[in-house]
Amino acid sequence: MDRSPALLLKAAAAGDPKAWHQIVDDYNRLVWSVARGFRLSLADAADVSQTTWLRLVENLDRIQNPDQLAGWLATTARREALRLIHKTRREVPDSEETEDKTPFFSDSDDDGDPETALVAEQDRTDLWQAFSTLSERCRNLLRVVAVTPLESYTAVAQALGMPIGSIGPTRSRCLEQLKRALKAVTSVPERAG
Repeated sequence: MDRSPALLLKAAAAGDPKAWHQIVDDYNRLVWSVARGFRLSLADAADVSQTTWLRLVENLDRIQNPDQLAGWLATTARREALRLIHKTRREVPDSEETEDKTPFFSDSDDDGDPETALVAEQDRTDLWQAFSTLSERCRNLLRVVAVTPLESYTAVAQALGMPIGSIGPTRSRCLEQLKRALKAVTSVPERAG
């Protein structure tokens, strides 16, 4: 099956389920990463993703630039996430449920060692703290690149509205900034004696 976005959209609009499944397979990770990039709970990110796909179904035959489908999906997911955030800010929650709560012990802790689990949790906390200091452009790029195969830089470029040739160098600069921020977060200040 031809995987060009324009032909896939046309076939999906005509009712071809294989084309629809191919679109979802090609772009699901992108939509999910944009939704999760807003640090929504898993349930809210799933709602944003589902609404994004619904918007695509509603507009299959009206996408003006089908070859820029990745950008359309990323923009739609971003708008849906912001809409959800705006809506939930007006509601008064009983408790803070918007942050991703990683369990202290997880199935990935092979030996069940509490010290290992504690160190892993601290590492995650430090990484997210350092990540939050990056510019929005770097955060978005690193989120999308993290879930997109390297051979799909075209999709990344479309999703972020960046020239394809600048993705690699920008990614390198953002990773360097993240390393410096992580070092700053994890360094222990010396005590004056």
